[in-house]
Amino acid sequence: MKTKKGRRFTSSFKLKQKGIAITGKWKTVQVDPNLFTDEEFRGIVCFEELTEYKLVSSSEVGKVEEEKKRTFDSLSEDSEEEPVIPPKKKKKNKDLRSKTDNSGEASASEVDEPVGKETKPIKIIKAANREDHGHVPESTSSTKDAPKKKRKKKQVAENKASELQGALPSVTTSKKVKSWTTEVLSASNDHEADVSAWKDLFVPEPVLRALSHLGFSAPTPIQALALPSAIRDNMDVLGAAETGSGKTLAFAIPMIHSVLQWQKRNSSTSRNDSVSKESHQHHDETRWENEDEAEKLTHQQVEDSGDEDDASFTTGSAKTLENFEFDSSADTHSIGSHKKRPLLGLVLTPTRELAVQVKHHIDAVTRYTGIKTAILVGGMAAQKQERVLNRKPEIVIATPGRLWELVKERHPHLSNLRQLRCLVIDEADRMVEKGHFLELSQLLEILNDSQYNPQRQTFVFSATLTLVHQTPLRVLQKKDAKKMDKKTKLDLLMEKVGIKGKPKVIDLTRKEATVETLTETRIHCNTDEKDYYLYYFLLRYPGRTMVFANSIDCVKRLCSLLTILNCNPLPLHANMHQKQRLKNLERFAERESCVLLTTDVAARGLDIPNVQHVIHYQVPRTSELYVHRSGRTARAASEGLSLLLIGPDDLINFRKIYKTLEKSEELPLFPVDSKCMVSVRERVNLARQIEKAEFFNSRAKQHDSWLQQAAEALELDPDDDMFMGKNEQEESQKKRMLKGMKKQLKHMLSQPLFKVLMKTKYPTQSGKLSLPQTSMSASESALGIVSKQQAKKKKSIKVN
Repeated sequence: MKTKKGRRFTSSFKLKQKGIAITGKWKTVQVDPNLFTDEEFRGIVCFEELTEYKLVSSSEVGKVEEEKKRTFDSLSEDSEEEPVIPPKKKKKNKDLRSKTDNSGEASASEVDEPVGKETKPIKIIKAANREDHGHVPESTSSTKDAPKKKRKKKQVAENKASELQGALPSVTTSKKVKSWTTEVLSASNDHEADVSAWKDLFVPEPVLRALSHLGFSAPTPIQALALPSAIRDNMDVLGAAETGSGKTLAFAIPMIHSVLQWQKRNSSTSRNDSVSKESHQHHDETRWENEDEAEKLTHQQVEDSGDEDDASFTTGSAKTLENFEFDSSADTHSIGSHKKRPLLGLVLTPTRELAVQVKHHIDAVTRYTGIKTAILVGGMAAQKQERVLNRKPEIVIATPGRLWELVKERHPHLSNLRQLRCLVIDEADRMVEKGHFLELSQLLEILNDSQYNPQRQTFVFSATLTLVHQTPLRVLQKKDAKKMDKKTKLDLLMEKVGIKGKPKVIDLTRKEATVETLTETRIHCNTDEKDYYLYYFLLRYPGRTMVFANSIDCVKRLCSLLTILNCNPLPLHANMHQKQRLKNLERFAERESCVLLTTDVAARGLDIPNVQHVIHYQVPRTSELYVHRSGRTARAASEGLSLLLIGPDDLINFRKIYKTLEKSEELPLFPVDSKCMVSVRERVNLARQIEKAEFFNSRAKQHDSWLQQAAEALELDPDDDMFMGKNEQEESQKKRMLKGMKKQLKHMLSQPLFKVLMKTKYPTQSGKLSLPQTSMSASESALGIVSKQQAKKKKSIKVN
C-alpha cells in the first residue's frame, strides 16, 4: 500500500513555522501552599496563566523571545538555575481531566495549532533562568527531533498542570456532585430564605447563611428541641423522632458549632505568638476553602473506586525555581497546622449509602465555614482514604468496619481521639444490637477508656430509639428477668455508648411509631401469588416504588423476573459493588417511574425524594425494620403508601409487628381488580418459565466452562457425561422452546392489560385499531383508591 507523497513531512514543516507573540500580561494563579510539602514541587514559586497571545510565523519567533526575556528580567534578576526535576508518573484523574477538556483550556505544548483556530489560554510554571522561560515558543520547532513518546509524556504532564486549576475551584463556582441528595439540597439562587426562626437556636452565622441558601426557613420539631440543649448547654442528646423529620441537621449543626468554637479559640492563641504565624494562617484558611471544594468530589471518587488519583498535581518537564527559605517555612507551617488540626467530629452510620448521604448534608451546611469532611466506608480503596485523612479533615463520617481497620493501622489522624469533641451514632438502636457491629463495641471501648475526653459531646439518634417490644411470658418467668420499658432501654443504650452524665432525652415518636401521613395497607395471598400482585401493582400504579425483600436471593430472582416483564427494576443489595449500588440509587432518584428492588440495606436513613410507594414483598422480621422501611415514603409531611404482601409464612411476623406497634384498627385491604388478574397470571407464569430456563442455561454454561478450565489446567480429557449441556439435540430444542416463549410473551406485553373506555365500530385495514395505551394512574393513584375505599367503609358503618 502506497503512502501519499509528501503527506508525512508537510505537517511537521508547518508545525515548525509556528510560534507565540504575547499580546497581554501573565496572570498569577493561586496555588495550594500545602502542595510545597511534596519533594517534587520543592522549587515551585507560583503558576502563571497567559490568555492573550497570538500565533505567529517562525521569522517573528526571535522577537517574541526577546520580549519574553525583557518581561522576565523585571520579575527575577538574581535567580539561579536549577536542573530539571523529572515528575513522578501518576494516574490520570478522569473527572478533573473531563472538566479541563470542557473548559477549553490548552497547555503550553498545544501551541502548534493552525492560526485559524480560536486562541486558548496557556498555563506554565515560572522558571529560574531567562533562557528556559523564553524557550516556550522554540519547543514547537524542536518537537520534530524528539521521539513521539517524550512528546506525549510532556503533553500529558502539562495537561495535569492545567488540571490543578480544576482541582481547586472557588467556593462560589463549585461543581455539584451528582447524587440522590441533590434534589433535596438544591437551592434557588434567585432569593434567599428568611432564617429568622433559626436565630433563637444559637446557630452560627456561616451555618445560617448556608441554611438560607438551601431554603430551610424554619427548623423541624426535633431540631428546635435539640439545638439549644446541644449548643448552649453543651449536653449529650438522645433523640427519637419519626422518619424524615430532619435528624441529620439536629446533630450536624451542634457539631459544626463545636468545630468553629475550637478553631476560633485556636486561632486566637496562635495570633498572639508571632506575626509570621498570622500570614501562614491566612494561607492555611485559603487552602481549607480550596481543598473543601476538592473534597466535594469524594462521592465521585467512591464511584470510580480507585481508578484515579486524588492529587495528580504533576507539572511535566517544566523548570522550577529554587527557594529553600520558602520551602522550609512551608514545611514547618504544614507540620504545625497538621498538629493543630485534630479530628474533632466523628459520625458513625450502619450503611455506606447513609454515610454518603450524611456527608452531602454536612457539606451543604458547612459551605461557608471552611470545615473539611471525609468519608470512610467499605467498597472504596483504603489507600485513597488514607490520602483523604492526610488532609486532616475536622469531621469524619464512617462505617464502623473501615474506621476500625484504619484505627488498627494507627493512621496519624486517627491516633489521637482524645481531642474528639463530638461523637454521633446514627441509627443507634441498630448499631448497638447484640451480634452486630463488633468493631463499634471495640471503638466505643477505646473512646471510653484510653481515649476518653470528659468534654466530648455524644449524640444518639434513631426513629425507633424508644420502641419497646413486649417481653414473652417464657422470658418473664425466669428469675433474673426484667420487664423492658423505655427508660430501661435508654439506660442500657447509654451504658453501651458510654454516656456518663445526664443527657437531654427527646422523644417525638407516636405510639404507632410510623408517620401520620403514611397510608398502610395489606394483601393476603399465597406465597406463589405474591409475584402476581407485585406485577399488578407496578403496572397499574406506576411511580417511584421501593420493593423490600428479606434475602438477596429473593431480590435477584425478582430482578430477573421483572426484567423479563419489561418493568426495568434496579437491584440494591450487599453483594453488589459499591460503585453499582450508588449508581442504582442515583438512577432511581432521577426517574419519575422506577422500581428499586432492595434488601434492608436501604431501609434506614436514606432520604430519596418523592418515593410514592413502599411494598414489603416479605414481611420484615422486626417492628423496627417495618417502621424504617415504611419511612422511605411519606417524608417531610408528604403522603405515601405502604403495602404488605402477607403469605402464610409471614403471619407470625405480621402479628408481632401489629402487637408491638399497638395498632388500634386493622390495616385496610388493598383493592385489586380481579378481572385483570387472569391476564396478569398468564404473563407472570410465562415469565417464570423463561426465567427458570435462562437460569438453568446460565448455570450449565458456568459449570461446563469451569470444568473445561480445570481439565485443561490438569491436562486431562474430560468425558462427555461430565458436562451438563452434553446433548446437542436437547439443547437446540430447548433454545427453540425458549425463543417461542419469548415471542409469545412479547405479544402478550404488547396488548393493553387495563381496558381503555373507548368504543369504535369501524375496523382499520389491518383488522384492529391501534389505540394509545393510557395509564390508569393518570386519573387515579393508589392512595386515592385506598382513601375512597376507606371513606365508603366509614359511610356504611354510619348508616348501619
